[in-house]
Amino acid sequence: MKNAVIGNNKQKANLIVLGAVPRLLYLLQQETSSTELKTECAVVLGSLAMGTENNVKSLLDCHIIPALLQGLLSPDLKFIEACLRCLRTIFTSPVTPEELLYTDATVIPHLMALLSRSRYTQEYICQIFSHCCKGPDHQTILFNHGAVQNIAHLLTSLSYKVRMQALKCFSVLAFENPQVSMTLVNVLVDGELLPQIFVKMLQRDKPIEMQLTSAKYLTYMCRAGAIRTDDNCIVLKTLPCLVRMCSKERLLEERVEGAETLAYLIEPDVELQRIASITDHLIAMLADYFKYPSSVSAITDIKRLDHDLKHAHELRQAAFKLYASLGANDEDIRKKIIETENMMDRIVTGLSESSVKVRLAAVRCLHSLSRSVQQLRTSFQDHAVWKPLMKVLQNAPDEILVVASSMLCNLLLEFSPSKEPILESGAVELLCGLTQSENPALRVNGIWALMNMAFQAEQKIKADILRSLSTEQLFRLLSDSDLNVLMKTLGLLRNLLSTRPHIDKIMSTHGKQIMQAVTLILEGEHNIEVKEQTLCILANIADGTTAKDLIMTNDDILQKIKYYMGHSHVKLQLAAMFCISNLIWNEEEGSQERQDKLRDMGIVDILHKLSQSPDSNLCDKAKMALQQYLA
Repeated sequence: MKNAVIGNNKQKANLIVLGAVPRLLYLLQQETSSTELKTECAVVLGSLAMGTENNVKSLLDCHIIPALLQGLLSPDLKFIEACLRCLRTIFTSPVTPEELLYTDATVIPHLMALLSRSRYTQEYICQIFSHCCKGPDHQTILFNHGAVQNIAHLLTSLSYKVRMQALKCFSVLAFENPQVSMTLVNVLVDGELLPQIFVKMLQRDKPIEMQLTSAKYLTYMCRAGAIRTDDNCIVLKTLPCLVRMCSKERLLEERVEGAETLAYLIEPDVELQRIASITDHLIAMLADYFKYPSSVSAITDIKRLDHDLKHAHELRQAAFKLYASLGANDEDIRKKIIETENMMDRIVTGLSESSVKVRLAAVRCLHSLSRSVQQLRTSFQDHAVWKPLMKVLQNAPDEILVVASSMLCNLLLEFSPSKEPILESGAVELLCGLTQSENPALRVNGIWALMNMAFQAEQKIKADILRSLSTEQLFRLLSDSDLNVLMKTLGLLRNLLSTRPHIDKIMSTHGKQIMQAVTLILEGEHNIEVKEQTLCILANIADGTTAKDLIMTNDDILQKIKYYMGHSHVKLQLAAMFCISNLIWNEEEGSQERQDKLRDMGIVDILHKLSQSPDSNLCDKAKMALQQYLA
């Protein structure tokens, strides 16, 4: 059987269909089977697992994992190695759930104990760990069972395969895990610190796989806060190594991994972004990622074409990710990226690709570039980026929607020339729809974009927003549990209630509800920023011609303004002062009656007190208000 199935997928499938798996597993678990027989069974099962994903599914359905794990309790090393080899093949298959390694709590400590048995147990167990360590729970289990102590010394093993698997193990343990990373930084192996060992593995004379994995590990350590971003091992070793991986000489897979790791390394740090952007002409080098598959005439080899096609979208995704990280903060870098050959066309094409991952990376890249005022006014306009973006927003998965709607917020800023055409293409309804999303990030972006849209807008746009959003939804958003949503909704209200005719118009139709909402927020348990925004909205209402009366006839609100004038926080005192100033301004009709009413409430006494305030801003505003009484 063993000789029939090696390297022959058809024979493997035949044997599985004929029911060989349950029989092999039965023999593997029989007390009476000799060790040689059990070992042969494990070898054949391992060979079957090497076939297609369907083969692995068939093996899993027969409960092969518990049987093999049981086999690890045998005293015989050859049998243990055969079981581990088969387990390794099964766990590295994408169809196997990682959880199966953790169901029985005795498995991990037993595997740790087997690490010392032979170089094969070391290689297979490390490989199993690095494939099955997904997320903080798994990292914690392995860490608590002594993964660091048990695997560290394998980094100096004589076997290249063992060193590589140990290296991979450490990089998955450190990924986004500060606790593990902080421990790893101080681990000594043969008197050398781990980061130093990894830096040695980055050297150009080492195999590429080793360089890449070490760079990944150091990147993860840096992102988890265990190594500083200005440390030499990052700036002079890791970053240049990853840039090297992006060059034409490297295999397509290596270029993808290099670019994605580099994007992750430099994402939060502007200094690293600047260094990367001027290392080895990286920005121009990435343009080459879009040239696959190369022109068909040049490819005589069908296999090569297939390989290129498979990697083409991964390459584009990696390039977009890296461009997004490079351009996250620095204006000059963004300009360089946009001036790279056909860059904007490539990104716009990326927005409509079939692969969700490429679309997401293209949107992220555009979002990063849209942080630039200059680019919004020039390249974004020349390429009508808003058109494909609106298309992306029609029906995309949430992860794309979050980034695309963030970008829309930037395109709707008042200086952006795309603002008009976006409005005409039905953006108001789309954004109002987002404010009803279950996802708080989408609600924030929907309301944020509307807030930008309403800024210094004409009456018609404001009326459109209010009509599409509906007052019910506006008030639902004002009681949203997410603080960002509440702040942006207040920002929207403040932008809607600006310029007198607009204030009077909106307050004549929605005045009662808006005043109710304002009252509720000023009475609620909210932070200073929320209350300040709310008082600023009141100050805008007080600036209206007819809208003022809604405040003057509402004694409850007047008492609240008076209370905030005497508040301990200067920001709130100032905002309350604005309300008063707008109510008592002399040149406006009815100012005398308003001044008298406020004087009877004791406002003038408070103004006298505030004119002695140590805060110069508050003191000036109070004096100005008192001037109105004297004029």
